[in-house]
Amino acid sequence: MSLAPRFGIFLDPSVGDPQEPFHLAKIADENGLDLLTIQDHPYQARFYETWTLLTALAISTQRIHVSPNVANLPLRLPAMLAKQAATLDILTGGRVELGLGAGSFWDAIVAYGGSRRPPGEAYAAFEDALHILRGLWDGSARVFNYTGKVYTIKGAHPGPPPAHRIPIWVGATGPKMLRLTGQMADGLLASMSYVPPQRLPQVNALLDEGAAAAGRPLDTVRRGYNVGGVIRSGVGSSGELTSNNAIDGTVDFWVDQLVRLYIEHRQDTFIFWGGGNTAEQIKIFAQAVAPAVKERAAARGQRV
Repeated sequence: MSLAPRFGIFLDPSVGDPQEPFHLAKIADENGLDLLTIQDHPYQARFYETWTLLTALAISTQRIHVSPNVANLPLRLPAMLAKQAATLDILTGGRVELGLGAGSFWDAIVAYGGSRRPPGEAYAAFEDALHILRGLWDGSARVFNYTGKVYTIKGAHPGPPPAHRIPIWVGATGPKMLRLTGQMADGLLASMSYVPPQRLPQVNALLDEGAAAAGRPLDTVRRGYNVGGVIRSGVGSSGELTSNNAIDGTVDFWVDQLVRLYIEHRQDTFIFWGGGNTAEQIKIFAQAVAPAVKERAAARGQRV
């Protein structure tokens, strides 16, 4: 059985009008969306720095949760990520979630001073990071130590602890990382453009395999889906899935697609990356698409 559906936005961090991100965040916050996320590519000259922008937007909003989508681990030490996330969680009254990725675009990472990691090392570093984040957030010990394959923490003094148990989302596509997500994390963040619907049964099977191996209920892990496209005016369910796996169609078409993903493929968190007039698209997604998906899911007897 799927978890209760959640809805959010994928906010573009491109440099431009510095007030625009605040305007869009306010729309998402005031219209009942659950999650505001920002991609993290620090080496992109045309992007604002993600954690700084995320912090500013979190402080300027009232109820929406915030998360990187996903934080670039090779350029962000896990101990410092733990401190940053805990601090912002306290300042926002428990509204931080942490998306984390093992890294890609290695030439750009190296250009910014990071290390190029082969797949095995990237996996080991990520597993270390999960242990370090949870260990430093736990706060039950005065001193935290961890010896990993890539990261080692010796004599660290944890604190302050976060305001709530911060969920960790994982950006992953490979089998080992998906199993690890099922074993240790709280959610998967996949993009429809990279992981099309026909791949979701395989992805879910690997998540379930990891969860079962760790003795966790299968619905412990949320399944987040970054969905791009355009919501068009008009009546009826008219639209298409484009060649790059974006959704292009009316509100009813969007609702049909998301309900199918929720019911048939157990995707329970939909992060919208809209085209066209972004502010208007976010409003339509929040005011029309999200409530209809919740209603349809409830009518189908799902847990909402």
